[in-house]
This record gives sequence, structure tokens and C-alpha cells, in this order.
Amino acid sequence: MINYLFDLMGTVTSTTLLGTFNMIASALGQNLLWGKISDRYKLRSKLIILGESIAAAAYFIVFLIHRALLDMQASFASGLSLILGFSLLEFFWSMSDVGWAALLTDVTTSKTRAGIVGALNFVASIGRIIGIGAVGFLYNNGEGFRQGTLFYIVIAVLITSTMIMWITLRYVEKPQGETGRETTRNLLENNAKYGGEIYNWFLISLIIIVIGATCVNQVFQLFIRLSDGLNANGPEMGAILTAWNLGGMLANLFCWKFADRIGSVKILFAGLGLAITTPLFYGSASSVLTMALIYGLNGASFWTIQTSGFAFAGDVIPKDKRGQLFSRYNTVMAISWGAAGFLIGGPLADIQTHNFSVSSWIAYVNTFYASSIIVLVGMILLAVKIAKLKKITN
Repeated sequence: MINYLFDLMGTVTSTTLLGTFNMIASALGQNLLWGKISDRYKLRSKLIILGESIAAAAYFIVFLIHRALLDMQASFASGLSLILGFSLLEFFWSMSDVGWAALLTDVTTSKTRAGIVGALNFVASIGRIIGIGAVGFLYNNGEGFRQGTLFYIVIAVLITSTMIMWITLRYVEKPQGETGRETTRNLLENNAKYGGEIYNWFLISLIIIVIGATCVNQVFQLFIRLSDGLNANGPEMGAILTAWNLGGMLANLFCWKFADRIGSVKILFAGLGLAITTPLFYGSASSVLTMALIYGLNGASFWTIQTSGFAFAGDVIPKDKRGQLFSRYNTVMAISWGAAGFLIGGPLADIQTHNFSVSSWIAYVNTFYASSIIVLVGMILLAVKIAKLKKITN
């Protein structure tokens, strides 16, 4: 989609608007409407089914508008129609994100939550790899979008998944109670003041962590193409980026198998450790294989943080506020869609090259170092607050 938008609109900045506007629309929808509706009316599966159904219909409408503008030879406007259309779509589709987050927390316990989320993310990783391969095959220099083939496939998948969810999720609408020993969340529910404080500080630290970990995503793709670096070609870039997804798959598989034994907090800090160390080695990678291994570990770090972070959030969020507070959590994670690079990584690299005449290679490596420092700051803040949480619950 980014390549297709660039062909239509001609500027890199315009293509970054897609992820940024989508993030804003998702944040507004979840925090202003869907989270409150979920908690007030105890809706979980209905939000999922309705969100997916609206998305399927909206995709078709967006394509019709886009195609009409293409036929009018209004290339820039046709690209803008996709950005604005997908952003409006995301506003309504985000109700599904709220529903999923609240539902998963309802039907899991503190002991099983990270493992189940890891299993679901493992399946999602497989789907993501298959989807990337399919889009690469069907893209056909943009014809897959122009002719609507990719739109129709997405619509068919959404309709199919909605039907499956309608059949299955209707039976798990009612929350299940916690079993076993009293959990951290139970304790915090008995002390709403500290529970709210811990969750707010958790989100603040997570904002810092997500910004640091993802602000170099776009910079990294430019870095591996540099002639004075790896000088990676298309297939080599694809292999490196695929390694990131494979690393995420393995991390989710690990969470699935061992999260209940190790605990989500320990797994979270292990992921943070990888997020801090891996960018430090990007500049020293001398081959595509080495870079793929390092970037694969980085993918493992991101998905470990995502999985264990979700589990921790589920532990400290009170039952009656799951929709609203998970909306905030989802908003923080949405920073990774592109806003972090737009606000931090890109400008930091550009300032060095344009204002201080630093070579692109050095500027990008310095940006990677900055990424590690930012994540380290977030991890230290989180560690301090986790220690306070243990003190409260002991």
C-alpha cells in the first residue's frame, strides 16, 4: 500500500499520513466511544462482529470511490481517498479491537492470559507472513489495487471471519471468574487508588518504550539499502523483514508454552532487554544473514513486549473498566504504526544529515543508539513502578 500510494501521490510524507491518520482515528474511536460502550453495556463479541462487518462494507465503498477518481485521472485525489477512507474505516473497525481486548481478559485468568495471547499472536504471525506473500504476488505493480483484486480478497476474508466469530463468540460473552490463588488484579481491585496509579504509570512507561522501539522502523529499511552498508537488494530486504516476523512467531510460541511458568512480568523485561540491545548491533552487521538474525531477535522483542504487556494490563485493569482502559492500551501500541518514526526517528536522522553534514550511515546508526536509550529509560521507569506494585500487594 505504501508503494502504491507513493506512485499515486509522489511524496514520502504523504504516504506516512496513512499510518498516522489511522492511529488517530483508532484512538478517537476507542477512547471516545467503543471503550465506554463496551463497559456500560457489557458488550464484547457484538462489538467484534459489528466492527468486522462495517470494515467489510467500508472496504468496498472505499474502493468504489478510489476507482472513480482513478478513472477521472485524479491520481493524488485517488491516493488521498484511500488515506481518508481507511482512516474513517479504522474509526469504526477499532470497536473490534476493544471487544477483543476485553473479551480475552474476561475469559482468561492471570495465570493463563499471557500464554493464550501468545498462542493467538503466533497464529496471527503465520497469517501475517502468508498475507505478505500473497500481497507481494497479487500487487502486480499496483494493478492488484487498481483492479480491486486485493480489496475483494480482504472483504471475503472479513466476511468469512465474521461468520465464524458470530457462531463461536456468542457462547463466550459472559465473563469467567478467576480461579486459583488471588491475583494481582484482585488485590488492586480492592485498592482502586493504587491500581489506577500503577496502570497510568505503566502506560506512561509503555509510551516511552513503544516510541523508542519503533521510531527506527522506517530508518532501518533505508539503512539496509545504503551502498556503504549492506546494499541489500529487494529479495535480501524481504528476507531481513521476514526474519522479523519469524522472530515474533518464535517469541509468541515461547510465551504460549512457558508464560504460565515464568510469569508475564519476567517475560516483559526479557523482551525489553532485547529491544535495548538489538539496535546497538545493526551497524556492526556485515552480511544479510547476520542482519536477519539480529532483526529477528528484534521482532521477538516487540512481540514479547506486546504479549506480556497485554497480560500485565489485564491483571491490573478492574473488571468494570476493561473497555475504556484497554482502549488506552491499544492507543499506545498503535504508536508503532508509523507515528513514532514520523515524529522521532525520521527527524532525528534528517537533522544529522542536513544540519550537521553527517553521513547517512553514521546518522542512522546514531538513531539506533537513541532508540536503545529511549527504551532503557522506559524500562527503568517501569521497573520502579513494578517494584512499587509488589510492595503494595505484599
